[in-house]
Amino acid sequence: MLKQRRMIAEQVAAALFEAETAIDNALTKTAALTGAMPAMRKGVGASALIGQDALERASQAIMALADARRAIVETHKELSIVQTQIGLGAVTMTDPVGGNKPPPMFAADEQPQIGRRALRAVQAA
Repeated sequence: MLKQRRMIAEQVAAALFEAETAIDNALTKTAALTGAMPAMRKGVGASALIGQDALERASQAIMALADARRAIVETHKELSIVQTQIGLGAVTMTDPVGGNKPPPMFAADEQPQIGRRALRAVQAA
């Protein structure tokens, strides 16, 4: 049963890493497009009014992708909790494409909290 849970967890992890990579790639490409548009407009000597609507729409796409990235990061966090709940907390899921995961930002005995460092008690001086 443990072998089956690990196999399924590895499939979910692979799909998660693929989704994270796709969102990051889309964000990178959309940001490049958004950054290129003003330079191209200036390069042809066009008025600042030209392409403004397109620039705004591309900027909206970046915000939507940033929201999607936030959601997939939260999904990753929740799946880390599920991993522990199904008895695979000691198993490291690696991204076959992206390499090794960075070290966690929390103490080993705490639940993961994305973007927050673990606080430890300090003795009084």
